[in-house]
Amino acid sequence: MGETISLGTVQETLLIPLYGRARDARHRSSVLGDKKAIELVEAIDYDFSKFRGPSLAGSVLRASLFDEYVRGFLREHPDGTVVDLGCGLSTRFDRLDNGRVHWIDLDLEDTMALRRRFFQDRDRYTMVAGSIFDTDWFALVRERPGPVFLLSEAVLLYFPEEQVHATLRRFAEEFPDTALAIDTGGSMMMNSQDRNPVFQAVSARMQWICDAPATLEPLGLRLRESRTFAQPQPSIARTWPLRYRLAGKLFSRTAPVTTYKVNLFTTETA
Repeated sequence: MGETISLGTVQETLLIPLYGRARDARHRSSVLGDKKAIELVEAIDYDFSKFRGPSLAGSVLRASLFDEYVRGFLREHPDGTVVDLGCGLSTRFDRLDNGRVHWIDLDLEDTMALRRRFFQDRDRYTMVAGSIFDTDWFALVRERPGPVFLLSEAVLLYFPEEQVHATLRRFAEEFPDTALAIDTGGSMMMNSQDRNPVFQAVSARMQWICDAPATLEPLGLRLRESRTFAQPQPSIARTWPLRYRLAGKLFSRTAPVTTYKVNLFTTETA
């Protein structure tokens, strides 16, 4: 009998990318090679088989895009601090640890309680129970000297625009000249959620619609670049298995690909 879980409506969606990474890790030509995800899926008492469709592979490619933004930060700032806001059961620290980075994973109480069954705090790795919309964790980040990289993957999409904008504005005010990676979804993608097989298996729905990431700049952000599954960073594009590179070209103009973006911003300088 595996570990039983009790998660909130939005929090349950963290199991989708976990299963996606586990499926990917079983492929001979894996994108992430996340063997830990296989262990977690096998250890959790949950019917993962209800998750179907291209969003499973999409969650893997999304993670790859975010990973490369973090790698870029660490190439420039190997002793920097990375803060993963709404980390779920991500294994990103294990994948990207360079032996010098300081890492903070933050998520809600129920998620963090589940996470602590499988992960432990370490010398340069800290888990924090809290919300991306709270400010309690700000002080912990400020304790670290040097540059900071903030990222939030597949979290803000589930909340209303007003709440998201207020949070992004607060990040810009509290963490000036800081790299920030977030994903955005356009109206065509958002309006098709009920037809997406993975969302037919959960009750949560995404709310925040952002058709053009550049429109977020008045909140105190500067857009550095946006990536889609059809236009990954060149440094990782050549490492993706052929099946994904061909699919990216084939579906490069379809709404699910063109309207979903992983974006790298920098907050304004104080």
